Order: sequence, then C-alpha cells, then structure tokens
Amino acid sequence: MPDPGTPGAGPPVASHPAPGEPQRLRGGVLGMADIAAATMANIGPAMSFYFGFAFLTTTSGVASPLTVIAAGVAVALLGNTLAQFSRAHPSAGGFITFVGKTFGPVSAVTTALLVGVGYIIGMASVIAISGGFLEITLHRYTGLNVPWIIWTLLLTAVSVVLMLRGVVVSTKLAGFFFAVEMVVLVVVSIAAIISHAGHLSAAPFLPSHLNNGLKGLAGGFPLAVYLFVGWENSAALAEETENPRRNVSRAVFSSVAIMSVSYVLFSYATVTGFGYDVHKLGGAQIPFISVAQNTLGVLAFLAYLGGLTSTLGALIAGTNSQARLVFNAGRDGLLPSFFGYVHPIRRTPTNAILAFTATALLIIGGWGLGHILGHHSGSMNPVAFFAEASTMGTILILLVYLASNVALPLYYRRYRPQEFRVVRHLALPALGAVAIVVPLYYLSKPGQPAPYSWFPYAAAATVLLALGYATLLVHRDPSLGDRVGSVVADME
Repeated sequence: MPDPGTPGAGPPVASHPAPGEPQRLRGGVLGMADIAAATMANIGPAMSFYFGFAFLTTTSGVASPLTVIAAGVAVALLGNTLAQFSRAHPSAGGFITFVGKTFGPVSAVTTALLVGVGYIIGMASVIAISGGFLEITLHRYTGLNVPWIIWTLLLTAVSVVLMLRGVVVSTKLAGFFFAVEMVVLVVVSIAAIISHAGHLSAAPFLPSHLNNGLKGLAGGFPLAVYLFVGWENSAALAEETENPRRNVSRAVFSSVAIMSVSYVLFSYATVTGFGYDVHKLGGAQIPFISVAQNTLGVLAFLAYLGGLTSTLGALIAGTNSQARLVFNAGRDGLLPSFFGYVHPIRRTPTNAILAFTATALLIIGGWGLGHILGHHSGSMNPVAFFAEASTMGTILILLVYLASNVALPLYYRRYRPQEFRVVRHLALPALGAVAIVVPLYYLSKPGQPAPYSWFPYAAAATVLLALGYATLLVHRDPSLGDRVGSVVADME
C-alpha cells in the first residue's frame, strides 16, 4: 500500500492556493526552537506547578518528585508515538490524522470531536486562571479589587488579536513569556535550596517516603501527568515548521526532557522549603510562592510575575496549536468547512481561532451561570474552575492519547512495513498505552466528590455522541476517508 506521507519534490506551497485546492497555512516560518518554546509555553510550568503540586504532594507524600519522574517517563513514551507519526505523516491535524489514517474516517471524526471538546474545556481553565491570577497579583501588591472575569476577557481579547496577526509573532511572544517564567522558577528554586542547605535530604527521592508506597505513586500519577499536558503542541504546528519530519520529533523530546528535569528541581525545592511537612505544604494556597516569600521577599514578586507570564504564554501557545487541530478537521471535512478557512494575507486559521476561544468563554460563562443558579455560597473562584475544567478536559485528551498508542503499530505495519521496528513501533507504544490507563483509572474510579464523580459519565456520553455523529457523517459522505490527512505538512 502506498505511503500517505511521502513528501513532494516540488517547490514550496504558494501563499494563495489555486481554486479547488485546500487552504494552506504559511509553511516553513517556524524553526525547531520556536515550536519547542511554544510547546513548553503551552505546558505552562509555572501555572501547572503552582496550582497542581499541593494536591500531588498530599497524594504522593514527601517523595512526590518520584511521581514527577514517573510521569516524565510516561510522557516520553507518548512522545515517541507522536514523533514516529510525525516523521511518517506530519500534519496540522496531529492525533486526528494519525488515528484517522489508521482506523478510518469514523475514528477520525470521533477523534476530532474528542480533541476539540477536550482541548476547549482544558483551554477554558487556562483562560479563566489568566484573569484569576492577575486579580490575585494586583490585589496583593496594589489592593485593587477588579473582578477576575474582566481581566480574563481583556487578556483573551489581546491574545486573540496577536494570534490572528500571524503564527510567528504570537509564537515568539509565547516563547518570550516561557523564558521569563523559567528564569523565575529556576532562580527561586535554587535560592530556596541554598537557603536550606543545612537541612537537605534525599527523602523526596526515596520510595519509602511515598504515601502508601506504590498506591501513593499511582494515585498522584494522573496529577503529575497533568503537569505535562500540552507536550504535543509542536505536532499541530507541523505545517508551519521547516523540516517538520525532523523538527517536530526533536521539539517533542527536548521539551519533555527539559520539563521533566525542571519539575524535579521545582518539586524538590518546594518540598525542601516546607521542611518536608506535607500537611503544611498541602494547606498553602500556592506553595511555590510561599517558599519564595520565606526565602526572600523580592522572590515572591518574581514568582507572581512568573505566574502571570506563564498563564499568558499557555493561553497563546495552547490556543494557537489546538485551534489548528480544529482548523485541519474543518479542512478535511471532519467538521464544518467554516473551521477550515485561512486568512488570505496572514495565513492564519481565523475562524478556528475565534470559534475555539468563543466556545471556551461560553464554557466559563456556563459554569458561572450554574454557580449562580445553584445558589453556591461564596464568590466564583477561578482556581476551583481551573481544577475542575482541566480534569474534565484531561480525561478526553487521555482517551485520544490511548487511541494513538494503539494506532502506531497498526499504522506502520499497514503503510510502512519496511520501516517497522518492534521496540520503536510496538513495545514503546504498548508501554505508553499502559501508562495512560493508570491515570484514566484514577480519574474515573468511583467514590470521588462532585463534580469529579460525574466527569467519567460526561466523558462516556461525549464519546458515544461523537461516534454517532461520525457514523452518520461518513454514511452521508463515503469519500471522507480519502480526505483524512490528505494535506501533509511538507508536500506541495
């Protein structure tokens, strides 16, 4: 069977496609460093660590850095799957294309819907926390009390304008924000470790200090995996990247490696800063900022600054890449063609970006309305929404990760049998699938408090509805399978 991802030998794609030709993004304008920085900005290490590490520590215990290491290994296994697919068939469709080319058009449409819903819900959490964290920061240092939703709308509007101007300017800005947050995180972490030099211990790396042993490791594992969500950002930028078959995989592995080492440093510094007191750490609103404050007052200000740049970088980088998945699905006919529109001058997926962002804002508005109608006491807390929305979005995204790992060996056996390698294309994705089943189980197991208790049912309903829609769409348009992944990033 012919290889669907063989690059063409012709000249670069023209900015304005001929009538009847598929809409194309601007090719070759991003380098490996650009997409790697955008990927890590999408991960948002400060944002993710600030609001996720306390819960992780209360679950895994003092040895929570071990859980972070385990999550880093799991994400690296997933990175292998993405890298192998991207080398064979680089596409702005990412997982949608990979799963669709393997299992057929019904799976492609289903994956497009799961990816779209999962990422939009997840990005809604980032959009909300961007305004929420700005409100927290301004109130601390100026006493200003402006509702977080106003800051959220303002920051989102500015970010959308930047994204619509072009992928280069928005990606480089997201990379700049990432650089700022990383400098802050590393400086504060090193300062905290130095200030506690007389009390350093290897306890955070000893299995004996895990809560309930392997059970504590497994319980904290999904929380640690969430710290890395966004690692797949570079695949969606393949069409705009020079030499995507090489650079996407390099960006994936370098990003996962840098984030793994960084999170171990941040977690060790935080646990050490709290004197290995898990209960005290778990009770702090933002443990890392507490450590910065206790180490040196000015470091707390820098930590707040790092958090602000992190939320903005994640908002821009995440929406940029994830909206491109929706765009490609519209271009392939998996979603309405409205989403497949490209601006004729800037070559940006305008409609996909606007629709993606507007839907995320509607989700935040729906949550707020439900809060009001439910007569809950207290103010609507963006931090609580961040935890809830990111969990629901992660469940759907993990299902797509799982399908991709199952698809990889089948794809290579079908399309590239001469390149099939047992370790790279079978053993590693099998381990990656196992690594995904663990957090899926802990996010879906019974006995969790509301609203987390009904998230698995919402995810199951989403899958069933997506399958029903996909089956109906393919029945109406049997040629859909031929269009899945038809636009390869480096083909004419």
